[in-house]
Order: sequence, then structure tokens, then C-alpha cells
Amino acid sequence: MGEPSGMNEIVVLRNPGAGRGRHRGSLPGVLERLGAAGRPVRVLDAASAAEAEQACRDAVAASAGALVAMGGDGTVHVAQQAVAGTAVPLGVIPAGTGNDFATSAGLPADLYAAADAIAAALREGRTRALDLARITCLDGSLRWYGAVLAAGFDAIVNERGNRMRWPRGPLRYDLAVFLELVRLRPRRYTVTVDGQTSVLDAVLLAVGNTAAYGGGMRICPDADATDGLLDMVWAEPVSRATLVRIKPRVYQGTHITHPKVRSLRAREITLAAEGIVCYADGERIGPLPVTVTAVPAAVHLLS
Repeated sequence: MGEPSGMNEIVVLRNPGAGRGRHRGSLPGVLERLGAAGRPVRVLDAASAAEAEQACRDAVAASAGALVAMGGDGTVHVAQQAVAGTAVPLGVIPAGTGNDFATSAGLPADLYAAADAIAAALREGRTRALDLARITCLDGSLRWYGAVLAAGFDAIVNERGNRMRWPRGPLRYDLAVFLELVRLRPRRYTVTVDGQTSVLDAVLLAVGNTAAYGGGMRICPDADATDGLLDMVWAEPVSRATLVRIKPRVYQGTHITHPKVRSLRAREITLAAEGIVCYADGERIGPLPVTVTAVPAAVHLLS
């Protein structure tokens, strides 16, 4: 794919709180490197995720030369809502705690190296087409994601953690894991896979466009963002002790060989279950049912 046009500006969406703020002082160096593409560079001003998403949409509608997300998976997720299905390319500068989309896409882990790669790609008019997953919610609204949708134990933990006011920081997630592990029970899902409907019971369920979520957990280890397909992985009903043994294996992706873990590949998957709120790229999407569709070459990545 070539460049959108002329000297259109590079628009940067930056989350200063990403990575617990450890990259807060790196913005000037990143902007300088992006400027080596020979285009004007502008940082978007937004006070909330909703404002950031609208600012990204406005920039894309104004034919920005590129949209660069500097932050973690949540920041990339916001940017994807604006660039999905358009000719405006996406640059990613991984500055979060997880950076699962960037890692799965093989992007440089160093901020400055990532900025240099984006500038070089813009100078050379070079992009790489990747699939995204499109979520259709019950109310007809659409969301896009690049990494993984969680709709099982991990989503339940996220939902509890987001409701908790104490403790603050990472301990809140650890406590949410413990509380939900105590309450662990299989959930019944009605799943439609490329038009074929079945019912399954599961404690863990994820739909991946790429392999990892949660900061390196390779829940869908065989997912490939260039094959036009989604990978669904689920764990059948197991005891608490078995789930605790399976979970650490997710970091290497070896959980997939456990006899209670199943997987399939499809172009479109509809998930329905009572009382489950799903998350994609770590962001809250909403309650099931949802339909997830693989959209080939939905984003053009600068790399």
C-alpha cells in the first residue's frame, strides 16, 4: 500500500499514564524521530478515552497521513476504532505494561526504535496489512480489536476488579482473581461458528486475532493476524486446582495441549451466555451476546 497523500501530518495519540507513567519524559525524543519522516507531527489533546477516540476519528476524517498510538494496548485499541477499514496507516509505539498487540505484530519494543521504524516506513510508503476482529454488540454498535477478546474467567475477574475500590494497584487484580477462583463454576455458552450453533460449558474462553493478552499470556498461541480467521480457545469444566495448574502454562502457550483445553478456527463466532461481560484488548466491551468477525487487512501497520 502506498502513502495516503502528500505531506499529510502525523497525528500522535499519547497516553501519558501508560506503563505507569515510566515513559512520561520520552515524548520529545519520540516526536523528533517521527519528524524524520519529513512531515508535520501533531499530538492530540484529549482528557478522556471518549475524547481521544473522537479526536482520532476527526484526524482520520481529515485525511491524516498516519495515526500513531503511543501507549499500551488500550491506547492502540482507541486508535484502531478510527483507522479500521480506512487507508490511514497505524503506527504503534509500545509504551504500556503489556503491549500485546505490538509484540504479536513483531514491532520493536524500544520506543525510539519503534518511532524510527514508523518514520522510515512513511518515507518509503511501506505498510503491512493485518486483520482486525470486528465485534457487533447486541445493540448493533461495532467495536474493533487487534489482540484477544476474553469472555470467560479472565473477563469475570476484570469485571470484578473494575468494580472494586480497594485495594489500589496490582493487588486489586490479585484479590479479584482469588475471589473469583473461590466462586469458580462452569458457564454455559451458546456458540455459533460460521453458521453452526452448539452449546458448550467452559470456565475459560477467548477469541484471538493475535496470540496474547494480559501482558504476554499466549491464550491463542496459533492465532495469526494475516490468515483471515479467528482462533477460539476454551477450557472445559475443571476444578480450581486444575485451572490454577493450567493458567501458568498460558504464558508459553502450552496449555493448548491440556486434555481439557479445546480450540477451533473460524471467520465468524457468536457468543451468548448469561451474566458475562466481555473484554477486548483489556477494554470493557459489554455483556454477551456478541458476534466477532475476522476482517482481513482491516489495518495498515507502519513497520
